[in-house]
Amino acid sequence: MKPIPFENTWPYEQQMGDIYLEPCPFCGEGRILTNMSQEALGRAKEGIKTRIQLQCCRETMVVLEADDDYFWTQHTLR
Repeated sequence: MKPIPFENTWPYEQQMGDIYLEPCPFCGEGRILTNMSQEALGRAKEGIKTRIQLQCCRETMVVLEADDDYFWTQHTLR
């Protein structure tokens, strides 16, 4: 499989079990609480494709992989 380019990454934060993006990669809104559960994050870290619906702009981020700092997506975000 071809490696995912760094342009397709977006940083995230975990705080008290919640997962945040800052800012939204699509609309630029400030700190966004995602609907992603800890179980879904675990699946993403295993390389299982996961979708995040962003409430600020109704965009969907498709996470192909995750590590401890970044979501690796199918979209160019940077």
